[in-house]
Amino acid sequence: MADKMIIDALKHEAQIIGTEENYDALLEQIGDASIVLLGEATHGTEEFYRIRAKISEKLITERGFDAIAVEADWPDALRINRYIGATPSAVAAELDSSAEESLEGFKRFPLWMWRNTIVVDLINRLRFHNEHAGPGDKVGFFGLDLYSLRSSMEAVVHYLSRVDPDAAKQARARYS
Repeated sequence: MADKMIIDALKHEAQIIGTEENYDALLEQIGDASIVLLGEATHGTEEFYRIRAKISEKLITERGFDAIAVEADWPDALRINRYIGATPSAVAAELDSSAEESLEGFKRFPLWMWRNTIVVDLINRLRFHNEHAGPGDKVGFFGLDLYSLRSSMEAVVHYLSRVDPDAAKQARARYS
């Protein structure tokens, strides 16, 4: 009986996503929210990556969202952020020459979670968007995880070395 109730509730509440009309209905439900969280039940399904990219693009182009924050290591996602041109202070020597290259920081399992063709296409579209956007309309790409503690610390010290050498010295001391 409980299983039937759950199935009936899902049938009543679940919505199919994948057509333009369904995306429009989803945006209507989102309303004027300033944060949208896109969860997933699986890692690696092509359909999820495609739908997540489509929803993200619609939120950017139709609702003015300016950031994508993902479950990924911060320094790895920072390379993407630089590549797409969201960081105006990026040093030319730090810029990757392609979307694929900007994903090379993702070295831990599972590589395919970020280093796949759908994410590459999304990164290229974000770069195109930022190339044609005004200074206040650029979109950033950020990682929220710090599993890569050592490389995260190195990225902080590297950044601070450029912008505030005293703070870099302090960070090195505290990290030690």
